[in-house]
Amino acid sequence: MVIFCIGRNYIDHAKELNNPVPAEPVVFMKPVTALLKDNKPFYYPNFTKDLHHESELVFKVSKKGKSIQEKNAMAYISHVTTGIDFTARDIQQKCKEKGLPWEISKAFDHSAVIGEWIPVEDLPINDLQFSLNKNNSQVQHGNSRDMIFPISKIVAYISTYFKINKGDLIFTGTPAGVSSVQIGDILQGYIADKELFHCEIK
Repeated sequence: MVIFCIGRNYIDHAKELNNPVPAEPVVFMKPVTALLKDNKPFYYPNFTKDLHHESELVFKVSKKGKSIQEKNAMAYISHVTTGIDFTARDIQQKCKEKGLPWEISKAFDHSAVIGEWIPVEDLPINDLQFSLNKNNSQVQHGNSRDMIFPISKIVAYISTYFKINKGDLIFTGTPAGVSSVQIGDILQGYIADKELFHCEIK
């Protein structure tokens, strides 16, 4: 299983981090050891002092494919949920300043939270609201219609370079509102009004 991730896929988030708006999807990956599911707690790592939540829509691949056309892309997606791409922002900034890859700030153990899966046919994929609460207050809110690159474009782009396989996951980027988390925080992820995960920071 591969966890594909898309960076800077919402204009407001790119602006809040002073990043340029990309002309093509920004792709990075996480290993399977990054997964955190079933509402398990997240243990704050000792290598960062500035851990940020990034709430995202996450899609599950339903079958293998390569060089997929955008018009056919949704045939390769079966489910959606919401999740968190945890980011060690201080480490990421140091890597970026040196022009280095920043996987160590994004792909560490349990940095990819996922919630309960929902079949895509049950939802308006191109107008899908999602949100993140921290300690019962909403801190992020997004809609799939605001993605710079929709999921169909992402599938087509990724499959140009990589064969996708059943069970692969695609994190599609975060809207504005990312901020730090602290030990004791409770994070809850929603699609529309349905809670799909909760995660305690320990």
